[in-house]
Amino acid sequence: MIFSSLRSRWAGFLGAFVALALGVALTAAMGVGLAASTGGAERAPQRFAGSPVVVAGRDTLSVPVRRGPETGHVSKRLAHPHPVDRDLLAALRKLGPVRGSGPPDAVGVSAPVGAVRAAVAASGTGARVLTGADRARVDPGAERDGRALVAVNAFLGTAGGVAVFVSAFVTASTFAFVVALRRRELGLLRAAGASRGQVRRWLLGEALVVGAAAAATGCALGARGAPHLARALVDAEVAPPWFTVAEGLRWTWWPYQLAFWAGLLVAVAGAWSAARRAARVSPVEALREASLDTGVMPPGRRVVGAALLAGALGLLAWTLWSEPSDLLKRKTYTTQPMILAMAIAALAPLLVRHVVALFRWPFPARPGRARRAAALARVVRANSGAGVRRTAAVAAPVLVTVALAGCLFGSAETVGAAKAAQARQHTAADLVVTGGGTGGTGGGLRPVGPVPGATVAASAATAVFVPEDDGSAVVRAEARAVADPAAFAAVSRLPVVAGDVRDLDDRSIVVDEEWQRHRVGDRVAVWLGDGRRARLRIVAVLARGTGDNGAYVTAHNAAAAPVDRLDVRLRAGTDRAAVARALRASGGEVRPVGDWLAAAYPGVRPQTRLGLLMLLALCLTYAAISLVATLLMTAPVRAPELRSLRLAGATPAQLRLVAAGEAALAVAVGAVLGLAVTAVGLGGLALALARLSVPLEVVVPWGAMGMCAGVCGTVAVLAGVAGAWRVSRARLASGG
Repeated sequence: MIFSSLRSRWAGFLGAFVALALGVALTAAMGVGLAASTGGAERAPQRFAGSPVVVAGRDTLSVPVRRGPETGHVSKRLAHPHPVDRDLLAALRKLGPVRGSGPPDAVGVSAPVGAVRAAVAASGTGARVLTGADRARVDPGAERDGRALVAVNAFLGTAGGVAVFVSAFVTASTFAFVVALRRRELGLLRAAGASRGQVRRWLLGEALVVGAAAAATGCALGARGAPHLARALVDAEVAPPWFTVAEGLRWTWWPYQLAFWAGLLVAVAGAWSAARRAARVSPVEALREASLDTGVMPPGRRVVGAALLAGALGLLAWTLWSEPSDLLKRKTYTTQPMILAMAIAALAPLLVRHVVALFRWPFPARPGRARRAAALARVVRANSGAGVRRTAAVAAPVLVTVALAGCLFGSAETVGAAKAAQARQHTAADLVVTGGGTGGTGGGLRPVGPVPGATVAASAATAVFVPEDDGSAVVRAEARAVADPAAFAAVSRLPVVAGDVRDLDDRSIVVDEEWQRHRVGDRVAVWLGDGRRARLRIVAVLARGTGDNGAYVTAHNAAAAPVDRLDVRLRAGTDRAAVARALRASGGEVRPVGDWLAAAYPGVRPQTRLGLLMLLALCLTYAAISLVATLLMTAPVRAPELRSLRLAGATPAQLRLVAAGEAALAVAVGAVLGLAVTAVGLGGLALALARLSVPLEVVVPWGAMGMCAGVCGTVAVLAGVAGAWRVSRARLASGG
C-alpha cells in the first residue's frame, strides 16, 4: 500500500525527496571536509623534510586548573615560542648531525628518535620532539595554515547547520502540506474502517521510504561532491593550498553515517506531526471540508509557535542583559534568527490574512482595463486570504530565506562597520607604519629614533593568559606591548573608563571591562606571552567595545615580541613628506591612517562574504525546490476553483494571471515576515552595540534581501503559471 501510494503520488513527494537528498549530500560533504580539517589532511614537512627528527623549543603553556575536587592541566599556545636551549643543542650535536633552518626555534636532528627524546627529557627545557607529519608544525606557514583550518571548520560547521535547518524546515513543510491536501482521501480511509494508528503508520511509512531513498542518494552525491567542495575552498583562499579530502571512505566513514541517519530522522520527524494530526481527523469532518481553509492552526502548532517565539525573544533579551558582546559573534547571529524564523513560520497561518490585507490595488478602478485589473487583484487577495494553508506554505521558505539573508549579511556588515568605526574613534595618529624589515630584531620594524615634528609610538602584538572562574579556566587575551606609554597615549584615544594609560609601567597592565577583575588598583596574576608568571597592577580600564580593545603591557613584559606597528602623530606645521621619509628607515610601509584603517578593517572580509554567498545560494536552492513542489502540488487540487472562475467569464490568460498574482502575493507575504525577523535581529544587534559603547552603524542588506525576494518571486510565478497551464491542458484533454 505504501509503495503503491508513492508511485501514484510521486510528484507530491518529489520536492521533499530533492530537498532531503540535497541536505544529506551537503551534510556528508561538509562532514568529510571537517574530518579532513581536523586531522585527515596533513601537509608534508617542508622546512626539515630531510631530517627524521625535529626538536622545537617550548611553545605551549601548561597551567593547573581545578576540575571539581581534582586538579587538571590546560595547555595554551604561547604568543612567543622559546628558542632551542644552547646546552640542549650541544647535547644533540653529540648524537648526530644537527641542521638549523631559519629562526632558532627548531632544529633538525639525524639521530635515533629514542636518544633524542632522552636528551630532551634530561634537559628539562620543555622542548618538543617531532617526527613524521608532525614536523610540518615548525614550517613557516604552519600557524597561518592553522588559522585557515579554523576558518574552514567554522564555515563548514555553519554551512552544515544551515543546511540541516533549511532541509528539515522544507521537508517538514512539504510533508505537512501533502497531508493537508490529502485530508479528503484520509477521511475516506477512516470511513472505510482504517484506524487512527493505521493512518499514522501509513504516512510515517511513506516518510521512511522517501527518507531512506533520499538519504542514500544524498550520501552518494556527497561522496562525489566532497573533493569539489575542497577545491572550491582552496580556490576561494578559505583553506590552505594543500587542503584536500579523500574520495570514498578512505579516511573515515562517520560523515556518511551521520548524514544518512540525520536525513532519515529529519524525514520521519517532519512527517510525525502531520501524521498525528491527520490521524485525529474524523471521517465526517474531512469529507465535508470546503475550499475555505479552516482549522489551519491546531492547538499543538499554536503552542509550539508561541514557545519558539517566546524562546527567541527571551534569549535575545537575556543575551542583551547578560553578555551583549555575544550578539556580535557569528554563531549567535546565525542561530538566533533561525529560531525566530521557525516561530514566525509556525504562526504564519495566523498572520497571513493580516499581511495580505496590507496589499491593495493602488489605482482607482476606472472603466476598461484598469477595472478588469482591479477585479483580478480582488480575486487574488480573496483567494490568498481564503487559502491560508496554501499561502502560508508558499510564504514559509521565502520567509526563511529573506530572514537569513537579512540577518547574516546585515549582522556581518554591521559588526564589520562597527569595528572599523571603533578603530577610527580610538586613534589620533596621522601616519601608521606596518610590516617587518629584513634587518630588524626578530624580523620586526627597525628602530627609527626621534623624528623631528612627530610623536612616534612603537608597539608589538602579544598576549597574556589569565586564570578565571576561581582557577577553573585559563583565558588567552590578545594584547599590545608599548615601548613608551606616554607617547602611545598621545597617538591614541582609547575608551578609558577608569584610571590613566600614562601610568602604565613594567609592573602594571591596562585591561578592559571584559576581564573578571577590572578595578583600578587591583593586582591580577597572569602569564605573559612567553610563559613567564607575573603579578601586575591594573592602572586603567577600557570600555568593552567590540572585543578589539584588548590589554596593554610594556615592551619589557613582551621582550620577544617584534615591533610590528608605529603610530605617528604630526605636530602643527610639520612636513608630512619629510616625516614619511624618516619613517621608511624602519623597513615598513608608511600609510596615512585612513588607508591603514581601510586595509586593517575592511568590514566583511572577502572570504567571509564568499561563505555568506554560498549559504545564500543554499537557502535559495531550497526555497526554489519548496516553491516549485508546493505550487505544482496545489494546482490539481484547485481545478474546481479555476473551473468556477472560467464559468464566471474569466479567460485562460486571466486564470494564469490570477495564478501568477497569488504566487507573487504569497512571496510578498513571506518577504514581509522575513523583514520583520530581520528587523528584530538587527535591532537586537543595535542595542548590543549601544550597550557596548560602540559607534552605531547598522547596515541593512537591502540588495541581498531584494535579490532573494526577486528570485523567489520569479520561481513562484513561473511555477504557479505552469501549474495552472497543466490543469487547463488536462481539462482540455479530458474534454472538460
